[in-house]
Amino acid sequence: MKKLLTSLALGLAAATTALAQAWPAKPVTLVVPFPPGGSTDSIARTIGNSLTKSLGQTFVVENKPGATGTIGAAMVKRSPADGYTLLVTSLGPLVIAPHLIKAMQYDALNDFDHITVLVQAPNVLVVPAASPHKSLADVLAFLKAHPGKMTFASSGNGSSDHLTAELFWLESGTSGVHVPYKGGGPAVQDLLGGQVDASFQNVNTVFQHIKSGKLRPLAVTGDKRSPVLPDVPTIAEAGGPKHVDVYSWQAMVAPKGLPADIKTRLHAAVIATLAEPQIRQQFTSVGLEIVGNTPAQFAAFQQREFARWKQVIETRKITAD
Repeated sequence: MKKLLTSLALGLAAATTALAQAWPAKPVTLVVPFPPGGSTDSIARTIGNSLTKSLGQTFVVENKPGATGTIGAAMVKRSPADGYTLLVTSLGPLVIAPHLIKAMQYDALNDFDHITVLVQAPNVLVVPAASPHKSLADVLAFLKAHPGKMTFASSGNGSSDHLTAELFWLESGTSGVHVPYKGGGPAVQDLLGGQVDASFQNVNTVFQHIKSGKLRPLAVTGDKRSPVLPDVPTIAEAGGPKHVDVYSWQAMVAPKGLPADIKTRLHAAVIATLAEPQIRQQFTSVGLEIVGNTPAQFAAFQQREFARWKQVIETRKITAD
């Protein structure tokens, strides 16, 4: 019996190794839990096209939007841990939505294998070109003189841009009016049209509008200035609160239990993709910063972000409604 069990164990190990070495032997699906056309979708398609070339199998993006990204994330959680279904997502489903949605269909901290954080970018406080606010000091003065009067657009309740505004109000002791939209596109359009006063948008989302002069950037939420907006101060540099260092980020995770060999090969391929000069240029030219950390570093980073946004959401009594 002992010999039989040993033989079975060796056979299973050999089969697992062979499976990992063969991966990918068929197309791989990159699930994006948001509609086509957004930042996460664009990043996933760029990464997928590169992996298709380097690994010799097609990497297909499948958009599964809904419930602030949790529908697509739950779908990946339920998928086999074989390397053929992966999630490319922004921070929302991994560190924000778990604090907003009561009937979560997954455990964000424990139901996924971490691959890497792909890119990050600070948010930038922007106002329409015709706005009377020329600086962050102008905005702070108005908010203090007229509490609850200035409108801030976001791509939806619980989004990065929404929570950045909430954190800004919390840290500066001010209050504005949150105006949620169904996606970043409609929010930016109304901002351009002057229907709302301001917004904390991802740098890469509004960079072209800033460049064309349609939106005025007042401050970035990073701990340093954005390379594509070198003349725009950080919030702290502009005299605002010191603890509004916020980065939006996109990452890749897999269903829990991904074989170690597949995880190692996938991580190496993604890191190589992020190092390609053409891709680096494509991302950095719009304000995205390459991250490409290890799975362990990603896991520790998620823990910190999870705790941070939990505190903000509970302190501000934010809901998903």
